[in-house]
Amino acid sequence: MLKTWRLTAKFGWTRSSYVLLSLFLLTVLLLAFVWWPLAEEYLAYIDWSKPVWGQLDWLLIGLFLVMSLLIMSGADLRRDAWILMVGLAGGLVIEGWGTQTEIWTYYTLERPPLWIIPAWPIASLSIDRLVRFSDKVSPTTLPTRLIRWAYWIIFPLFFGLMVYFVWPTAGKSLTLMALLLCALLIMTPTDYRLALLTFLAGAGLGYFLERWGTTRECWTYYTHQTPPLFAVLAHGMAAVAFWRTVLLLKKVGRRSVNAIGSHYPPGRSKSATWPM
Repeated sequence: MLKTWRLTAKFGWTRSSYVLLSLFLLTVLLLAFVWWPLAEEYLAYIDWSKPVWGQLDWLLIGLFLVMSLLIMSGADLRRDAWILMVGLAGGLVIEGWGTQTEIWTYYTLERPPLWIIPAWPIASLSIDRLVRFSDKVSPTTLPTRLIRWAYWIIFPLFFGLMVYFVWPTAGKSLTLMALLLCALLIMTPTDYRLALLTFLAGAGLGYFLERWGTTRECWTYYTHQTPPLFAVLAHGMAAVAFWRTVLLLKKVGRRSVNAIGSHYPPGRSKSATWPM
């Protein structure tokens, strides 16, 4: 029991950790059940006459294990619920934009496939854990001016790369909206350091996700790169967008609760709290 307690304390596991892991596994099982033909097609690639270990997709297994451990670390359902909600909605919007404009296509030709959407909130939780870890271990003594310089170099360069990459679809409204949203987010930074950490964490995880998806031809970009640099960095920008959205929703929520609380009698207004 003592060893178990030390292990959970070391990895930052809480009661919420097991709830999130259970939801993650349940989602995977549900997707496999609902879209069984896809799972069956994947299993068809295994030659059962040969050793199975040599045919397993170790990159996929590694991603699954790493993200499972990440989402369990320091889990808090009250806080993580916001990340899950925004990740789910944001993922649907991003997949809708990319597949409708045919910047990328899935092998099932769905626009977008619903079975890929749950991957976004899981990735969002994983990025949140990476950012919190990076925030603890990264130097906090760096000059503010240096951090701002890094921000105003990295994010405009990304935006320029984005314009170049999506230019073939520049005439479509969804692409114009995506460009305007990214420009707005870049021009209105709230925390330079956290924005950089979030961007780097999202791009870091995004590389392995994109590497798996493009090399397995689960999805294909119009450039046929495996993966294109823009796609990797776009995960970082998406992570920043999700983070900023969560902050905005929490701010609006606090104001709404305070506004409602101000209408209660004095004895009750003090009890109004906002769970975070």
